[in-house]
Amino acid sequence: MFLRLIAALSVVLLPSVVQAQDSKTTTTVAKKEDGDIKLPPLPDDKSIRQSARIGGRVINYTATIGHVPVRDPKGKVIGEVVYTAYTVPGAGPGRPVTFAFNGGPGASSVYLNYGAVGPKRVQFGAQGDAPSDAPIATDNPNSWLDFTDLVFIDPIGTGFSRSLVDEAETKKAFYGNDPDIRYLSKVVFDWLVKEGRLRSPKYLMGESYGGYRAPRIAYELQSQIGVGVNGLVMVSPYLDPASGDDATALSPLPWMIDLPSMAAANLERQGRLTPAAMAEVEVYTRGDFARDLLRGRSDPDATGRIVQRVTELTGLDPALVRRLGGRVDSRTFLRELRRDDGTIGSVYDSNVTAFDPFPWSPQQRSNDPLLDALIAPTTSAAVDFMTREVGWKTDARYYALSYEVNEAWDRGKPADTPVTDLRKAIAADPKMHVLIVHGWDDLSCPFFASRLIIDQMPAFGRQERVALRVYAGGHMFYSRTDSGGDFKRDAQALYR
Repeated sequence: MFLRLIAALSVVLLPSVVQAQDSKTTTTVAKKEDGDIKLPPLPDDKSIRQSARIGGRVINYTATIGHVPVRDPKGKVIGEVVYTAYTVPGAGPGRPVTFAFNGGPGASSVYLNYGAVGPKRVQFGAQGDAPSDAPIATDNPNSWLDFTDLVFIDPIGTGFSRSLVDEAETKKAFYGNDPDIRYLSKVVFDWLVKEGRLRSPKYLMGESYGGYRAPRIAYELQSQIGVGVNGLVMVSPYLDPASGDDATALSPLPWMIDLPSMAAANLERQGRLTPAAMAEVEVYTRGDFARDLLRGRSDPDATGRIVQRVTELTGLDPALVRRLGGRVDSRTFLRELRRDDGTIGSVYDSNVTAFDPFPWSPQQRSNDPLLDALIAPTTSAAVDFMTREVGWKTDARYYALSYEVNEAWDRGKPADTPVTDLRKAIAADPKMHVLIVHGWDDLSCPFFASRLIIDQMPAFGRQERVALRVYAGGHMFYSRTDSGGDFKRDAQALYR
């Protein structure tokens, strides 16, 4: 889903995703021969009929748990990707189909499925949600199933998707920016062929690192595999690694990108968060704030101006902001803002907090509070649906989030590849439209990065081809019913 910072935050690693997992019985031991992992076969694809009240009416649909084999250039099956599909029977080839990916790397698609756009939802990701909450799925009024079929894809090493080769080959074939795009694009193509949907309008949806995937998969499909994509929806996307926390010390971008989300969180706590208030914050950030950052010591008064304004915007202790020269990093903001009451905020929504188990430690020693609270309800809901309701029986381990996949990932050299591919895909297809959405309070993938990226892109004609929308909430703003409803309305406009 959203593991941009998970390796740095985590203090616990999950077991290896290439370990022997048995899909039929817990007593069978996997065998390794000639670099291959020999596992019992996955269950056959299985479907059931269901219904849900969505958008004020009852939608009857087919829910399918299935898998697509992944082959190497010689045709050998080296992996199996498990998907969850929701389709409305009898709709004809004109009905759109949307492929949804979460990110990480190392996240299954359970979050977009059960939190955002699937026909059923489980509450998670908001203040007060707890791991022990019953994982009972209810009808999702903000589901997109009333206007598009939905296919939620779990990349290798997430969900029940698995590699069938050894650790070295797994990393080479699946755990890297470029191979990830190639095999997932082929999975999309294979599903379309398998289901006879090549004539349907096609959309891609990606959250966080899934937002990195979406434009790259679209361009790979368009230019290499031969499948046109009608539109992209990028949810809290991680679009430009080169502009993030590891950017050059000469760049003001990391400080500029984070500040508006810190200010939004502060405004929300005061009940003053509005688009107009945030417009003023954005004007300051790309204006006086950026100029004073670049002036540095050449202007003795620059730091004083920054400290005064950043203190006002963030609500932090003035002495702390002064010590930092007005350059507040997200980890410091999340920990110091509420140190007096012993709680710590989430990087994914800074107003979602939990008690700090080590409040006197000079550094954070706990995982992100939001991540720790959502693993249980999402995993339990997904496995219960797949194995009990659908009857797709397996005893294998389900990975909602795999820390080990994230740790093993080859990120290559930070570059703006997704933005480059996005530009090329839009330029080549005059009918393609893009919707980028964020939550105001997200510090893992701040909205202001997307704002700056879009402002540097060409217009691609007179019609708005790339739209940015920002909603109340954080990385998973859709966990708030009102924000999820606003998101759905904006998406429907894109599909129309």
